[in-house]
Amino acid sequence: MTKVRFGLLGPVEAHVAGEPVDLGHARQRWVLAALLADANRPVSTERLVERVWADEPPYRAHRLLASYLSRLRRTLAAAEGVEIKHGPSGYVLTTPPGSVDVLRFRALVAQARAGRRPELFDEALALWRDDAFAGLDTPWADAARETLAAERLSAQLDRTDLALQLGEHNAVLADAAQRAAAFPLDERIAGQLMLARYRAGRQAGALEEYDRIRRRLADEFGADPGPALRELHQRILTTDPELSPPRETPVPRQLPAPPRWFVGRDAELAELDAAMAGGSGTVAISAIGGAGGIGKTSLALRWAHRNVARFPDGQLYVNLRGFDPAGAPLRPEAVVRHFLDAFGVAPAAVPADPEGGFALYRSLAAGRRLLVVLDNARDAAQVERLLPGSETCTVMITSRHRLGGLGVRGAQLLDLGELAEREARELLTRHLGDRRVAAEPAAVDDLVRWCGGLPLAISVVASRAGANPRFRLEVLARELADTSARLDALDAGDLATNVRAVFSWSYEALDAGARRVFRLLGAVPGPDVSLAGASALAGLERPRALLRRLVDAHLLQEHLPGRYRMHDLLRLYADELVTPPERAEALRRFTDFLLHTAGVANRLLRPERQSIDLPEATAPPLADRRAATRWFDDEQHSLRATLDSAVRRGAHEDVWRLAWSVSGYHVIHGQLVEDLTAWQAGLTAARALDDPEPQAIAAMYLGTAYTRTGSHDQALRHLREALSLAQQADLAADAARALGWALGQSGDFDGALHHTAAALKHYRATGNGLRQADALNTLGWYSAQLGFLAEAREHCEQALVLCRKHGHHRAETVTLDSLGYIASAMGEREEALAHYTAALALARDTEDAYDEPVILANLGDTHAALGDLAAARDVRSRARELFQAHGRTGDAERMAAKLASAEQ
Repeated sequence: MTKVRFGLLGPVEAHVAGEPVDLGHARQRWVLAALLADANRPVSTERLVERVWADEPPYRAHRLLASYLSRLRRTLAAAEGVEIKHGPSGYVLTTPPGSVDVLRFRALVAQARAGRRPELFDEALALWRDDAFAGLDTPWADAARETLAAERLSAQLDRTDLALQLGEHNAVLADAAQRAAAFPLDERIAGQLMLARYRAGRQAGALEEYDRIRRRLADEFGADPGPALRELHQRILTTDPELSPPRETPVPRQLPAPPRWFVGRDAELAELDAAMAGGSGTVAISAIGGAGGIGKTSLALRWAHRNVARFPDGQLYVNLRGFDPAGAPLRPEAVVRHFLDAFGVAPAAVPADPEGGFALYRSLAAGRRLLVVLDNARDAAQVERLLPGSETCTVMITSRHRLGGLGVRGAQLLDLGELAEREARELLTRHLGDRRVAAEPAAVDDLVRWCGGLPLAISVVASRAGANPRFRLEVLARELADTSARLDALDAGDLATNVRAVFSWSYEALDAGARRVFRLLGAVPGPDVSLAGASALAGLERPRALLRRLVDAHLLQEHLPGRYRMHDLLRLYADELVTPPERAEALRRFTDFLLHTAGVANRLLRPERQSIDLPEATAPPLADRRAATRWFDDEQHSLRATLDSAVRRGAHEDVWRLAWSVSGYHVIHGQLVEDLTAWQAGLTAARALDDPEPQAIAAMYLGTAYTRTGSHDQALRHLREALSLAQQADLAADAARALGWALGQSGDFDGALHHTAAALKHYRATGNGLRQADALNTLGWYSAQLGFLAEAREHCEQALVLCRKHGHHRAETVTLDSLGYIASAMGEREEALAHYTAALALARDTEDAYDEPVILANLGDTHAALGDLAAARDVRSRARELFQAHGRTGDAERMAAKLASAEQ
């Protein structure tokens, strides 16, 4: 059986397995079209006859119809999932969803409108080959054709509106002008053309279009344009600044600085020029392979900067750390988040579903003349999902492996070898200057020979010589020669050995304190380290002077003020120098620093959460929630890498504690996938400890993480496990409250009330005001869902008092939302509006991205009930956008349905 595709948007046609099917004579095709118009729904025999023959059916039309259908069954027998059946209600043609272009067109347009996705509009409109039902000449076909033409025009206009909102006015000018000529009295089309011309700098042309339609309306109907078009005309006349094109998506400029010293590689640069010339209809990809230190990154950046004018829509860059000696390669999910940040996507707007993040990245890249540099890839698997799908994009990849798997995708593979002797000498000369090289030609010969044509080795030798300009070059040459084992490795092209020989010069020139810090920096799990983190790592109060000496010696980079990173090869060298006891002690100090500070920050963000034992450490002061958030923003990559490192080392206590420490930040900022991943590792670690308390905590938070992502079966399984374990760990109330919340989210309101009431009883007995507030609000909310409104209000009002007494801001936010819902259900619309408005302000003030769209959705319902349809539309649109950004698809679809219903 093979796949089928039916076409009604043009002449009636069918394709099976990509090949056209002979559907017989015209009348038989009309029968198929009449069934496909209502695919998967029964069509009565009488209606089929009417559609095919109108008012003049032939003698025995029913028998003819049965004959046509029998032939069509045979014709489509090989098509997968296609059947034509006859039943009491008539004939029905069943076919897979999306196989009929009309139905696919309508579905794509609905999705495009709901998600404001231009690429879906384009996909839908591309399905049209001609007028719908072309060649069918019956009253039914004429009516259907007219209806579909109106739907097509509506989609085109919606696509144009969206393009104008995105600042793509130049792209729509030609189509808007053609439509204005075809529909000279359509004021919406005229308005689109006026706005596009105005934004393109053609104010006079915009005014001419208004004058044309004004005169046409006056001549034919004696009427003036409507208020919307008149208002647009006036704003154009007065050059209203708000009519300026919307602020475009930020243009990323992430390329590091071009290599200061670069020689040769003319053939390779020419090969890259040819590979990136495009014209193949797909994204241009080049993969530069070669040994570490051979100059892959320098070549990529040299080409990128020489061709930067070809990529006006931006340049993305990431070091994938494919061969990082201190940790795992960057996950594609982390990289795409980095790219979304570069496109200006707010953290809370990043989809919770990883695949949603990749889809958003591809959507933002689509149609852009964009360069993506993926540096230091581990393998093809690491980069495949980071490739944009648009032919306008260019990707450059570097790796120590030859990425042959990308060759099948049309990638140009370029293997980079050593520099020729002449080029190596020229590179050294550019570093040291003509005078110094000319003074010691024999020593320069030796240095070039021992470096083996490796650009990194030459650069490090030159750095050492440049840092000590009074040293004779022959001294460095003798050092290389004296280290016979290292020189042998350097001659053989073993990169790890040759860079070790060169790095040792800079290392040995350091004082004892700087050498120790250099060694310990090799133990840092993350991509970089803050000044405070380096202080903890080294066990020093003031390490800045030592770090500055390492920066001056080119063994460390201060890439951001107060943050430091090492090249991966230097980290490998440092890691080889550090002793196992040194590494273990440094990693313990660094992990304790992160745990302690993250714990302090987490308590500022989520003060209601139960405390766990965390190590003491010297940490930067965090004054309030905003300071805590900024600290997490800066350290989130380091925290993630440290957790991953703890998982690899089997440091189970650290794993579940780190998961707890970062969870509050993850949830408040809508990072639901990160939270789920951390707690999956946390529960595995807690089980390995065989201690009921961490197991109960980890199972409880993993369950709540699954609840937020909509995986209710898994959530309830873990939460019931947590409740069972909590009896041993004295955490039963927290586990019961979490289970109650999750049951309510899955629709079991009675179960939610039962478990939440049990938790509340315990909180009252122990005087836990923060948790009482949480439980009371939960009771109020689910009581309201069951219709017990007076009881619900009483619970939530008690919760609100406790929230404000204890400064429990997030609970205050959701309690105000609950009170708004209760007031609305009781018909008190103005009071509901006040509660929702207060909740929204508090959510935004506390950067509560998770709860904000829920409040907006409820606020929209209240505005609608009060008759303020414009306000309802605005907040519902924003709620839909946030739900979509978080990956909360069901909520987004509900908002889209309400918006669509309000427009009818």
